[in-house]
Amino acid sequence: MFSILISLILIGVLVIAHEFGHFIAAKKSGILVEEFSIGMGTKIFSRQMGETEFSIRLLPLGGFCRMQDQEEDGTIGPRSFLNKSVGVRFIVMFAGPFMNFLLAFIMIIGLTSTSYTAFPKIKEVLPGTPAQEIGLQAGDEMYRINGKRIHIYDELEAQIYKSGGEELRLDVMRDNQVYTYKLTPKYDAQRKGYLIGFAPEIHVGLFAEAVEGYSKISISDTMYYSYYSMLNYVKLTAEGLARVFTFTADKDEYGGPISIVKMVGDSYEAGMTYGVKEAVQNVIYIGAVLSANLGVLNLFPIPALDGGRILLLLVEAIRRRPLNPDLESKIHFLGFAFLMGLMVFVLYGDIVKVFA
Repeated sequence: MFSILISLILIGVLVIAHEFGHFIAAKKSGILVEEFSIGMGTKIFSRQMGETEFSIRLLPLGGFCRMQDQEEDGTIGPRSFLNKSVGVRFIVMFAGPFMNFLLAFIMIIGLTSTSYTAFPKIKEVLPGTPAQEIGLQAGDEMYRINGKRIHIYDELEAQIYKSGGEELRLDVMRDNQVYTYKLTPKYDAQRKGYLIGFAPEIHVGLFAEAVEGYSKISISDTMYYSYYSMLNYVKLTAEGLARVFTFTADKDEYGGPISIVKMVGDSYEAGMTYGVKEAVQNVIYIGAVLSANLGVLNLFPIPALDGGRILLLLVEAIRRRPLNPDLESKIHFLGFAFLMGLMVFVLYGDIVKVFA
């Protein structure tokens, strides 16, 4: 029950951030926001504040920001979403996912400032490893792998994992010069992954307790690391969701509400073996990943999602006239039906995992 409570609070924060993005962009654009709701289904609490009704609904998944639309007689209200230009409507739609990216960025800043951060720079080359065999040295910085720029250690790990043990081309920065090497990662049975064989440079967060032998991370490096860490989550999420939507993903790559609750609960309990601070950090880490997930998911060009509405706005801009309202409604309905089918698919996968 405690895991469920933490998960609901976390999901609630992500939803509030997302809908607040739509809300503030709409208000600043002069659009009438009739209701700001957290949750879906039956209304269990509501309060009128100014011209907007703020409500909480029974199903604690999702939410919405209902703006003025067409009147009953079919006319468009003066402060309607539809009465605004394509550019304004684009900003209002994009503001929701943007707030999720911003929230993920802020969460990662908090984690980077209070814990340890690994950078793709060699502190020590381990003996008997591929890194030693090709002549990598302490102080070398991983610059590119197979032509892809490396900014943070997580990107390095992801590229090594994707390699599947195949040969890699490493571009290494040493004394302001780039040196190119070819290296084949070595499988480590204990870690169940491929390694190239070096200990990375680690910095202590600005607000973390100082540790002898480790330098404090600077403010600029904190922002740098947090930004590229957020972008890495976005990239990995987009790749994973593309596989889910095309039904090519492995069952372990996706999960629904049950998986989220279990993941949050397991992370919290694992952190509590060390202390409350570590437990909170683990939950915030999951929150950052989920926030990036939510932002990317909503930008996918699927009708009924923000990305689908943005796609239709682009079509409208190209055509220089809006789509037929009935046609647009049918498109969104088909998108909603697809999402409901996908949800059933994901929930089925959750249930199978539980019984397994």
